[in-house]
Amino acid sequence: MKGKVSAGNIKLKRAYEPPAADDGMRILVDRLWPRGLSKQRAAIDRWMKDISPSTKLRKWFDHDPSRWDEFRGRYATEMQQQLELLDQLRSLARKGPITLVYSARDEAHNNAVELRHLILGLG
Repeated sequence: MKGKVSAGNIKLKRAYEPPAADDGMRILVDRLWPRGLSKQRAAIDRWMKDISPSTKLRKWFDHDPSRWDEFRGRYATEMQQQLELLDQLRSLARKGPITLVYSARDEAHNNAVELRHLILGLG
């Protein structure tokens, strides 16, 4: 099923924020489970570890905003090996709202932000 994904169907939310009725499918996009968060409280529908940055890239980035632009390029390159997973996310977002759940404190510089761009074909 092809077609454009509505930007409004892809939300981003920190894992520590309470789930909301309009979240749709909640997908954890981190390689590591959020520290100190129970599975029940997280209310995750799906955990896609393989769509997250590699351990090497995650450690290199270290949530340093000065590395953001280079991180985005490196992550996009890694995602070229995960096109099937990107397509799964696009398909889900075409059917209804999805929320990409992440645990980073920085809401502007994290893999979920870039992943949303890639799903929308903006990356």
